[in-house]
Amino acid sequence: MPRTPNALALVLALALGACTPAGPSPSPSPSSSGSSGSAPSAKLTRDELAATSRLTAAPISASIRFLADDLLEGRLPGTRGDDIAIKYIAAEMEAYGLEPGAADKSWFQKVPLVGIKVDVPRAVTMTAGAGSLELSVPDDLVVMSGTQDAHAAIEPTELVFVGYGIVAPEYHWDDYKDVDVKGKIVVVMNDDPSSDPNLFAGKRRLWYGRWDYKYEQAAKKGAAGVIIIHTTPSAAYPWQVVVSSNTGERFELPAVPNEARLVAKMWATEEATRKVVAFGGKDLDALRAGAEKRDFKPAPLGVKMSLAMTNKTRNVESANVVGVLRGRDPKLAADAVVYTAHHDHLGVGIAKNGDAIYTGALDNASGVASMLAVARAAALAKRPRRTLVFVAVTAEEQGLLGSEYYCAHPTFSPGHIAANLNIDSVNNRGKTNDVGFTGFGKSSLDAVIVAIASAQGRTVHGDSFPEKGSFYRSDQFNFAKMGVPAIFVRGGPSFVGKPAGWGEEQAKLFETKHYHQPSDEYDGAWDLSGAVEDAQLLLVAGLRIANADALPTWNAGDEFEAARKVALAAR
Repeated sequence: MPRTPNALALVLALALGACTPAGPSPSPSPSSSGSSGSAPSAKLTRDELAATSRLTAAPISASIRFLADDLLEGRLPGTRGDDIAIKYIAAEMEAYGLEPGAADKSWFQKVPLVGIKVDVPRAVTMTAGAGSLELSVPDDLVVMSGTQDAHAAIEPTELVFVGYGIVAPEYHWDDYKDVDVKGKIVVVMNDDPSSDPNLFAGKRRLWYGRWDYKYEQAAKKGAAGVIIIHTTPSAAYPWQVVVSSNTGERFELPAVPNEARLVAKMWATEEATRKVVAFGGKDLDALRAGAEKRDFKPAPLGVKMSLAMTNKTRNVESANVVGVLRGRDPKLAADAVVYTAHHDHLGVGIAKNGDAIYTGALDNASGVASMLAVARAAALAKRPRRTLVFVAVTAEEQGLLGSEYYCAHPTFSPGHIAANLNIDSVNNRGKTNDVGFTGFGKSSLDAVIVAIASAQGRTVHGDSFPEKGSFYRSDQFNFAKMGVPAIFVRGGPSFVGKPAGWGEEQAKLFETKHYHQPSDEYDGAWDLSGAVEDAQLLLVAGLRIANADALPTWNAGDEFEAARKVALAAR
């Protein structure tokens, strides 16, 4: 039953029965405990209760207020605001009694980045026969450089529709077939096929449905460029987010020699794509319908495009901020539970209603503030057996770059990282009856979260919005790729005292009006009681994982199980 706002104190003191997962998406039964082989307790211990009592809304609010202030100018990597944020986070960690955790014994794991500001024409011309069609930039088309060279060009080349652009042998699926797309521009749908629940996880989006996969796969095929067709349902955000997120200076990790790279990465509106396809005598809807089947074959569109870009590049340095709370066990302290939250946002960009500073209050000053609150409470708690590591990563908004760099240069080897607990945008709407667990059903961490949520009087279900593919679009993905079981949880969408559907409406409202916009600001009026509950859950989860006899595991057959086995073998 829904809780009353005052129920938490009571339920924390009671041993509740096992929670049956419930919510907007199907929920598997909890797998193994991930602790000592027995089911985790649905009652908090005295030490856990003491630890959670020290985690309150005030420190979270204070850190959000500072990190989302205009003084920090949107915390774009390599800027003064970025440097202020980094130093603030390190100062807070030091004040809590954490130790510097970078390899050089400092607080800062320096992350080299290449800033790229591309100069493209205000319009791009498509040709078919003797005719031409112009697309406006950025109203119809957004263009990003795929190379770090000063000059990049695509000579007039053919556009080829490649459906979803997926190559997935395990599903007997190949959208490219044997068609040669070298030097060409491929036009690709976002998302992955969803009509069959037994294929590509049905409505739940996999990495195959993410834009970064589309670019990576096309580059491997030798394509010169990619145009991703934007629709709000397939992207999970409106066109304005594509524009705000991909114009101005963008950042990458330094290029690797002989790495497959595109010349241009592009997005086009659905309306503009429809015009281009019709310009070549084809029908977009018919092409997309054909792409839902395994026997789909790439379709040349009869349209050519050329592009010339000048790139202004610069080498900059940002940092992951790393703080450590050493475990008390002489042996298990060599293992770590790693908390992460990204500290960057989009900086100063296109002005909206007279405001050009993208402060990123919810995304993700709030996540860093929550992680700092967890670190403070953990430092005051009984020291766990394993080590706790707190990493504020950079350049997440640029493509998860800070966590990618950390995972390539981890301060603990992958086989010694027990789990990753990531925080990306907190619940700022009040207490909830439920917890959405992105990645539920993938690892033994299910049982840990279910037990703690049960002690809070909350149920657990899978990703509240599975069609967004959230597991693959925040920093936990890089940890999972190297085999580390990962947690990404947030309360909702069932809110205490609110009618059914209210949580979904609020999430959609934020996505439509404020996500990656200057209006993502903090005025102190948020209801952080739900954020506190979620942070308390993550605090206890980290302590339990750190105190368990056994390391967490991926479930048998999971996509990341093989990487975990490799990591453990190298311990």
